[in-house]
Amino acid sequence: MDPTKIAPPRTVGFWGTSLFPLNGMIGAGIFALPAVLVAAVGNFAPWMMLVGGILFLPLALCYAWMATRFEHSGGSVLYGEAAFGRFVGFQAGWARYASAIVTAAANMHVMVAYLAALFPGLAGPVASPVAVAVGLALITAINLYGMRASVGALGVMTAIKLLPLGALILSALFAGGEMGAVTLPQFSQVETVILLTFYAFIGFEGVVEAAGEFKHPKRDVPLSIVTMVSGVTLLYMAIIWAFIAIGPQFAGEDNALAGVAGASMGQIGSLAIVVAASFSIGANNFASGVAQPRLMYGMAERGMLPRWFEYVHPRFLTPFNAILFYGVAAMLFGLWEGFEVLAIAGTLVRLVTYVVTSCALPVLEHREGRIDPLHLFCVIFAVASSLFIAAQTQSWLVFGGLLVVGTLLYFIAARQKPEYPLDEA
Repeated sequence: MDPTKIAPPRTVGFWGTSLFPLNGMIGAGIFALPAVLVAAVGNFAPWMMLVGGILFLPLALCYAWMATRFEHSGGSVLYGEAAFGRFVGFQAGWARYASAIVTAAANMHVMVAYLAALFPGLAGPVASPVAVAVGLALITAINLYGMRASVGALGVMTAIKLLPLGALILSALFAGGEMGAVTLPQFSQVETVILLTFYAFIGFEGVVEAAGEFKHPKRDVPLSIVTMVSGVTLLYMAIIWAFIAIGPQFAGEDNALAGVAGASMGQIGSLAIVVAASFSIGANNFASGVAQPRLMYGMAERGMLPRWFEYVHPRFLTPFNAILFYGVAAMLFGLWEGFEVLAIAGTLVRLVTYVVTSCALPVLEHREGRIDPLHLFCVIFAVASSLFIAAQTQSWLVFGGLLVVGTLLYFIAARQKPEYPLDEA
């Protein structure tokens, strides 16, 4: 590597690292999924969430084991390149990044819709897209200022969204409600609902994309993945239990969790849940806004993108151009209301990166002379579950278009030599 090149410093410890998978998983879903699960499987819903967490764990473990091998930013880009070559690595990075930009715009629209319940003026045809652009601009500005500022802001947002949920769980202890008998659902119900539980955990993988700015990535990233997937499973179970204990009759209503909070804590409780939902979506977007530019930076380090994306601001020590590009692109999408299909395709792209990452593990182990049987079992399970979920998605045409565009970009952009060898794998 060029000794004169400025590189972002490693400033983030374990707890800062853990904020990324936590906020990647906890967005809008935790405020809607409890009511959906209770309506589908009744009092078995908390245990359904546990089943979903256990079934998702093999995929999380595949990411954790891969993360022990790499310390640079890039995530699936590095995993795909190390195992299958630069073309697969580039496609994994390009598709993940393209979907993330669209998803950021879509999520910000959802956040503004929540805030419109408190500030009706945000619901206007002009005010709504402007508010989306302002929100994305604020995320970009904080992110440009430095990783410490980003992690600090993310920590504050995480506290704001978790405190009302914690209060709801505590209020359930004094609600006097009963769980009633737990009835096992029919298998057909489990098969349908398991899809919902799987989607509750999607987003944890963003942590690997910013590994180049963590103090001890090979230790902290795997630990944060396993810890946060387990913790989010328990949090979902507790929220669902509180929902059942306080007000299962709200299961068929919009914003049901706010109704439950209102029943146990009054109007202030309902208001707190609405605020928490807004900040939850915002924190989810913020975590992505920090991780995805680091993905572009990592691709530039590997010579897959122009060196322009590798520029680090000499004062703020952040990948300035990559952050700015991400923010501007997300704001442009935020002003366009026709991106719903692309947002759905983004989920499919994530599933493909899951398959690439999982399959990379036995390939690298085979080169080393031994494939761990436990690792192989988890890989097979993770790939099978990802393909099953992908089969439920109806955006293959858009996904194919992303791959075609990615192929063209590869032959245009990926002509430079990597800055470092992938011998760390």
